[in-house]
Amino acid sequence: MTIAEFKKKAPTIPRLPGVYHFISKNGEVLYVGKAKSLRNRLASYFSESAKTPFKVRSLRRHASKIEYTIVDTEQDALLLENTMIKRFQPRYNVMLKDGKTYVYIQITNERFPQVIFTRKVVKDGSNYYGPYTSKHRANMLLELIKTLFPLRTCTYNLSEENIRKGKIKLCLEYHIKNCLGPCVGYEKEEDYNEKIRQVKNILSGKFRSVKEFVKKQMNTAAEALAFEEAAQWKERLEVFKDYQSKSTVVSTQVGDVDVFSLESDGDIAYVNYLMVKDGAIINSYTAEIEMNLNREPEDILAFALHEIREKYHSINTEIIVPFPVPLIDTGLTQTLPKRGDKLKLLELSQKNVKYFLLQSKKQKANATQKKNSVERILKTLQSDLRMDKMPMHIECFDNSNIQGAHPVASCVVFRAAKPSKKDYRHFHIKTVEGPNDFASMEEIVYRRYKRLLKESSGLPQLIVIDGGKGQLSSAMKSLRKLGIEDQVVVIGIAKRLEEIFFPGDSIPVYIDKKSESLKLLQHVRNEAHRFAISFHRDTRSKFFLQTQLTDIPGIGDKISAKLLQKFGSVSRIQALDLSSLEAEIGKDKAGKVFRYFHPEEEE
Repeated sequence: MTIAEFKKKAPTIPRLPGVYHFISKNGEVLYVGKAKSLRNRLASYFSESAKTPFKVRSLRRHASKIEYTIVDTEQDALLLENTMIKRFQPRYNVMLKDGKTYVYIQITNERFPQVIFTRKVVKDGSNYYGPYTSKHRANMLLELIKTLFPLRTCTYNLSEENIRKGKIKLCLEYHIKNCLGPCVGYEKEEDYNEKIRQVKNILSGKFRSVKEFVKKQMNTAAEALAFEEAAQWKERLEVFKDYQSKSTVVSTQVGDVDVFSLESDGDIAYVNYLMVKDGAIINSYTAEIEMNLNREPEDILAFALHEIREKYHSINTEIIVPFPVPLIDTGLTQTLPKRGDKLKLLELSQKNVKYFLLQSKKQKANATQKKNSVERILKTLQSDLRMDKMPMHIECFDNSNIQGAHPVASCVVFRAAKPSKKDYRHFHIKTVEGPNDFASMEEIVYRRYKRLLKESSGLPQLIVIDGGKGQLSSAMKSLRKLGIEDQVVVIGIAKRLEEIFFPGDSIPVYIDKKSESLKLLQHVRNEAHRFAISFHRDTRSKFFLQTQLTDIPGIGDKISAKLLQKFGSVSRIQALDLSSLEAEIGKDKAGKVFRYFHPEEEE
């Protein structure tokens, strides 16, 4: 929409509170905003000033029309704006940059609930607590819960009918006292549910309630003269106090509050959040927000605090902020502290967000430095090997066999000087008999690039052959057959003196031993060797298993693996009597194995 087009429309726009949308030609909602006065706010986007931000000019260029909705109050505008942003996800609005999958603690929705880790929140009636940005903290909580309140870890259906009919048996967890046996009726459902209520209190930060419950259990056991049980509860109380002491306690007078602070750097804003329960910080999170058109700190913080409170399921009614913000929830009280414990909390949040910003800058600087380092190494390698193009894509081949037995080969792929393990390939040698490394290399190079050409996949800029002139010549035969010898640079690297050979040149090239480019080539070569050796080892093991035991009619991989795991070798299995075999694999299978190794004893 041009400035002239807006000026024609402007007189029809009311000076009332409302929400407006910039819409593209294909009907996409580009931006949603709120305003005290719709006409005045929209006019600010269409000024002819040279200082108009680039993103505003971009929005005007992509928008074909503006729609708006009039509301009664600013509060209504705030609510409607939030709803519209969630619905349309406009690309010019501020957005939380959150690509991580955080950990939650789930209390399952079933009889005798479980308390488990999860990374997915599903609407199945379960209770979810978190998210926890630190898995270590979530682990600490689960360990505390496990110590205080032994709960089941099995996934059986503990219905009344299954328990009554005795369909479930006690497991090891019961015998080592990690579970009280609800599966067989040893623990009543109401007692189990009381423990779950206390688990919810821990996860909600209601430590006082948990402490009172544990003390009550300890005193009840002592009054009943169950001194051993009372001692156990006393130990649990000490464990709980120890955990509580590790939480950052500001003041019990502070109560339950949410604390927010804001810092910005260019187009990114950072908002720190502290969740406080009973004066103790039970969760901390810093959100990264991509700013677009709206850069007003109060609007960014208002957007962020609503999103974060919803993410953490906060029901705290007081928020501590560094400056006034417009709130969607009119039931919230916002505090701008000037002194005391609440000011300390705000300062702590501000310290967190500044540290996060500093770390973010360092990470970006390191990433840039690393990128420059990779580019420098590849340019050096390009120069050392006299290549026309930078070798962003490198492939290396190696063979592996023992006196010609089970010959295999590997191809490893490096992209931007890093291993791309998803592109690694291994090969069984199909056309070569005996120990012939040259013929094996010719075969695998041909198979590899015939496949890439068929799939129209990109060829590497550099092919490395692990070996000297012989292996290199064999590889070149295959590349000539495929007609791609002029499209790639091919070298051979000999292990003894790290000599670099080029096709058709009998005199090797030596790269400086301290050179980063040589270290990269060595890394590529060593990785190909490792991959080939590990594949060869697996192939030998599989062959051994298949040719020793699976040759027996009726004996498959599972029975073979079970016997080898138990007895360690085929010779020991061969020495077993029939009754020992029957004890392990049953009468029918045992008879087949025994008769195979002892045919002379058949009647």
